[in-house]
Amino acid sequence: MKKYLVAVCAGVLSGALITTQWVGPLLAQEQESETTIYEQLDLFGDVFERIRSQYVTEADSGALINAAINGMLNSLDPHSSYLPPEDYEDMRVQTRGAFGGLGIEITQQEGYVRVITPIDDTPAFHAGVQPGDLITAVDGVSLLGLTLPEAVDLMRGPVGSEIIVTLLREGVAEPFDLSIIRDTIQIRAVRSRIEGSIAVMRVTTFNEQTYDNLAQQLEEAIAELGGIENLQGVVLDLRNNPGGLLLQAISVSDAFLERGEIVSTRGRDETEGERHNATPGDLIEGRPMVVLINGGSASASEIVAGALQDHNRAVVVGERSFGKGSVQSLIPLRGNGAMRLTTALYYTPSGRSIQALGVAPDIVVHQPRRLDDPVAPEEEARPERTESSLRGSLRNGTITDDERRQIEEEERAAEEVAQLRTEDYQLAYALDILRGLAAIRGR
Repeated sequence: MKKYLVAVCAGVLSGALITTQWVGPLLAQEQESETTIYEQLDLFGDVFERIRSQYVTEADSGALINAAINGMLNSLDPHSSYLPPEDYEDMRVQTRGAFGGLGIEITQQEGYVRVITPIDDTPAFHAGVQPGDLITAVDGVSLLGLTLPEAVDLMRGPVGSEIIVTLLREGVAEPFDLSIIRDTIQIRAVRSRIEGSIAVMRVTTFNEQTYDNLAQQLEEAIAELGGIENLQGVVLDLRNNPGGLLLQAISVSDAFLERGEIVSTRGRDETEGERHNATPGDLIEGRPMVVLINGGSASASEIVAGALQDHNRAVVVGERSFGKGSVQSLIPLRGNGAMRLTTALYYTPSGRSIQALGVAPDIVVHQPRRLDDPVAPEEEARPERTESSLRGSLRNGTITDDERRQIEEEERAAEEVAQLRTEDYQLAYALDILRGLAAIRGR
């Protein structure tokens, strides 16, 4: 018994020693990390004070702080940024569906302002701005080196006033100027028309009006056809739709799904992720669907396309989407500003992340260029303009090499059928029909 007690005590003592040996270095490492952080904050304070006291002209302290905050957020990824009070208010107005400006969705790439897409029926759209254009100057003032909010400030102006934007377009040898007249942008989230017995629903953005507009216009289209029994199907056109509100994307997906997951989001702590599921009820009662996407379809558009594709509810047609699979939280800050911070990635029902990959269409169809479009011969081999091409974009580490190879093989097969259209259009058309049927019935 005494030996047993001694063994127990020895075990407890050795356990205490082992614990101390592990905890000691960990505590020291944590303290060293905190010390380093404080030293770096002291360095920031030192630089700030030297600028205030020694810079050649008197610097605006508030502007310096704003620039430092914005630089910190911009260093994370292309979608995290600081919003001063006026920009924060503008963003809240935009999600309600009406604001003043040019009508373009933009991001920043290597110091240049890059157009993700012009919004339908806006001044920029009518002036001929295209997805992928780089805006190098506004009214002769270079945008190189400016932050995105600073560039946006230069584009602001009274409704009805003229602005000259200088664009650099791939395949066009020289930069060129476009004149745009600023206007109040009234975003009509959904436009519809009827082709034969098929309803075409063009969704331009995901703002607070999107689902309500979609449901109303579907109801009107069905009534015009004389009832749901006369509706052959629906085309959901998401081309050049830059995204918007996550909850609206979920509602639009739910409009055509009876059950199952629509999308899930996962942040740094995966236990705090969210799942959003469909509720019973399909607005078109199971009629066939086609979803149109292209390189300008991003974010919320990709959530809808991915959900309907994974549930075999729709055939996805067009070109690979942009690949923005991250979620930004808008966090109010003191002083009436806010920060837009990437806090999670979203996943389609099958568990795939679209970040830097995009949604691959079931049937690849490239849009022919307009005859009046000035394009150099080398433009035909232009690189893709996607999320992955943005400087500092988050990489997708969720797929294995085998999964990536499978994705590439499936896309290569779809591209081969697309190329076949130039040789034997009728055969390619037949193959497209079969691919569409296979997509609807399950992959």
